[in-house]
Amino acid sequence: MTEEYEAYLDRAISQIPNIKTSDTRFVVPEPRVLSEGKTTVLENFRDIVDILDREPDHLLKFLLRELGTAGKMDGSRVIFQGRFTASMISNQINSYVQEYVICSECGRPDTHLVKSDRVLMLKCDACGAHRSVKKRRARVEIAPEALVEGETYEVRVDAVGSKGDGIAKKEKFTIFIPGGAKGEIVKIKIKKISGNLAFAELLERVGT
Repeated sequence: MTEEYEAYLDRAISQIPNIKTSDTRFVVPEPRVLSEGKTTVLENFRDIVDILDREPDHLLKFLLRELGTAGKMDGSRVIFQGRFTASMISNQINSYVQEYVICSECGRPDTHLVKSDRVLMLKCDACGAHRSVKKRRARVEIAPEALVEGETYEVRVDAVGSKGDGIAKKEKFTIFIPGGAKGEIVKIKIKKISGNLAFAELLERVGT
């Protein structure tokens, strides 16, 4: 009886599938983002794709759709048309990970995408679970930045700083304008943006 039981046990063990799992901790790199004129550059796009183990085109199409913009791959980086912050891009990458990478059953990233009867499926190599991937139709509307380097604006100078620069406000930005006087409405050109601070060139005094 014991030998028969062991034979059945060996047979059962031999039929257990070889489960593939990753041994390293799954950490998605933080996006490294910089602005170049009217475009936004995601410098470490290739690093992110490699960690997610997905096709670059698939992630890029997702980001373009969700950000509502155009863009292209440039070597290991991606260039988006328009101004986007690192947090905007990070939020969309996290949405992609939850939908197209993480298994909803075991929470592991050891998955791959397959098509079954024209339906895109996420299959888990760790636990064997599979689910259909939702087709996203609605994208999040993202407001453009209030200021863009190189663009011109009309603003009112609200105050004068300790160094004599005029100070104006536009949404979240504090703008420093050399030569601006309190109460003036001026036309300016944005020379540099650093966080919530902007530095401008005075082009014309429009009025008071």
